Amino acid sequence: MKWLLHARIPQRSAYSALRTRRAPIVLRPYQESCLKACNAALQAGATRIGVSLPTGSGKTTVFISLLSQIRPPVQYPAASRALIIVNSVELARQAAAQAEALCPECHVEIEQGIKHKASGAADITVATYQTLLQPQRLAKFHPDNVKAVIIDEAHHAAAPSYRRILSHFDPAIKNPDPTFQPPIIHHPIPIIGFSATFSRHDGLALGSVFERIVYHRDFLEMIKEQWLCNVRFTSVRANIDLRGVTVNSRTGDFNATSLAHIINTETVNNLVVQAWLDRAGERKSTLVFCVNLAHVRELTKAFQGFGVDARFLHSGTPAAERHALISLFRAGEYPVLVNCAILTEGADIPNIDCVVVARPTRSRNVFAQMIGRGMRQSPATGKVDCRVIDFVDSTNRVAGVVSTPTLFGLDPAEVIDDETVEELEERAESAIAMDTEGGSAELDTRDTIPDPKSITYLDYENPFAFVDQSSGAPHISKLSPNAWVGCGNDLYILECLGKGYIRIEPVAASEDKPAHYRASYTEATMHMPTAAAFKLSPYMRSRQVLTAQSVSDAVKGCDTYASQKVLRGPLALGLLRTAKWRRAPATPSQKAFIAKRRGKRALDPDADAHQIENMTKGEAANIISRLKHGAQARYEKKMKGERKTAEASAKERLRKARETVQVGPLVDHVIDLDALHHNRGHDT
Repeated sequence: MKWLLHARIPQRSAYSALRTRRAPIVLRPYQESCLKACNAALQAGATRIGVSLPTGSGKTTVFISLLSQIRPPVQYPAASRALIIVNSVELARQAAAQAEALCPECHVEIEQGIKHKASGAADITVATYQTLLQPQRLAKFHPDNVKAVIIDEAHHAAAPSYRRILSHFDPAIKNPDPTFQPPIIHHPIPIIGFSATFSRHDGLALGSVFERIVYHRDFLEMIKEQWLCNVRFTSVRANIDLRGVTVNSRTGDFNATSLAHIINTETVNNLVVQAWLDRAGERKSTLVFCVNLAHVRELTKAFQGFGVDARFLHSGTPAAERHALISLFRAGEYPVLVNCAILTEGADIPNIDCVVVARPTRSRNVFAQMIGRGMRQSPATGKVDCRVIDFVDSTNRVAGVVSTPTLFGLDPAEVIDDETVEELEERAESAIAMDTEGGSAELDTRDTIPDPKSITYLDYENPFAFVDQSSGAPHISKLSPNAWVGCGNDLYILECLGKGYIRIEPVAASEDKPAHYRASYTEATMHMPTAAAFKLSPYMRSRQVLTAQSVSDAVKGCDTYASQKVLRGPLALGLLRTAKWRRAPATPSQKAFIAKRRGKRALDPDADAHQIENMTKGEAANIISRLKHGAQARYEKKMKGERKTAEASAKERLRKARETVQVGPLVDHVIDLDALHHNRGHDT
């Protein structure tokens, strides 16, 4: 159901108008609050501050208004010029036009490329950082003449390129060039950053540039307060599987080339177009986000194949053509503009009434930037709300993917169709309440759920774990009275008192047979010390004893085989866990073998030495059997995998923490990965 936005009329106050020769500019209440927060921080002595405001909230209006309120230092009245740093020619033009409109008494210039060469003497100069990286262009802006520096899209400010520029205005910002000689600064120059997503997903610390964030508003808050347009969300389940897509270790987001192999297919592209026709075909101005250039071209062809006038632009589109495409799109001359990473930031196209996110992302920042393109109000074009369509993985959900459901704290499998912010928040609150009250959630039938077992399987896979006579698998004692040991990965060994050993191992399912267990017997043909002296194997080739569908059946069959074929009569009693010999003290050779293999792995050498000294023959035999049959290698491989998983989880938590914006000092999120290694010798 469509519904109209009732615009809020802000009340004016002492901060509301910036007097110019034109009509006064009326600021919204949150813009006034932002200016107060900035001025308070500057008056308190802060010189490097950040402001987080969502797309469409009027960041440019705020920072130009702030510049008009910043006065030159009393001791340096010549420091009256302001520098605004942006990251694209489009933003430079927009900021300059806005500055001229808000401050007509100011002389405004642009420093960008070949066409725009500023004098350096203007009241306000808008410059692209790419141009300022040229020393002769940056030299126009001597610190003695600058009263403030504004950085738009300030989440880029920690990059080396930006720090090369900003270090000329504040020696506290480290220039990445080791030979850089910072200029002498005679007065503090405020450096103020504005961004809709004041965080970096690549881990570069914004604290290297900014001291603190002084103001933050989330776009969901501003939609509810009707400063941004209403948004209606639709998520489409697509037949995509993101499990094999590689992730960039620096940014934590998907690698574009790898992602494109999954997303840029005829099936998925046709689904995107059909979903748009079904849910947004009547929309006037749709912006589509793709993975890479190839995807941009193919998806544009797909739209055109359905008779839709779709056009595209990318980083290689010539500037004049890009300007023409955007101007025509802004004028409503064609309905669909497809792009890749060009209009994610800074695009001021208020008439966008639909955003199609055709590229999965693991970055909340990137997702917010994409959908934010459609959140500006534009009553002059008849815009009532903005439709956001995104596509979620329906084959195997991958952790960390940001989508409409996850944005509101919902399960990624939630079906979302034509729902508002309020409706989605109500669903999220209901889900939280259900969890709190102990309600049960419907199981996802696509998940693999193991069949219930009659035995609780508990593996102590560390071969040096002094638990249950060091058998490694306490559950095996419920299946057999004999001294079986577990060696990890569902592998079980029964040593047969020098006659050889019986081995039970799992076999994966094949086309011919279901998963099962296979048992084999390996006979010893030579006394162990003699074999070691001649450097020969004491064993014959193993022979199969049986196959079984369960561990229980395999163990029972092997116990029978051991007592009838290997150790007949009273000798079989020596296989029992309760055999008398097992309770005698371990021999010196047993203890020496275990101590040597334990080596430097002991977390508490004194405690380990005490346990080895006091172990029984049976405990020692179990440990030695497990070591000889690879338990230590399997355990260490498993622990290495668990450490890698833990480190990856810690890295993912750190990445998500970086995307959380809060007012206050900017501190680096540090996770001590060494702590994750602390218990690597322990079982849980």
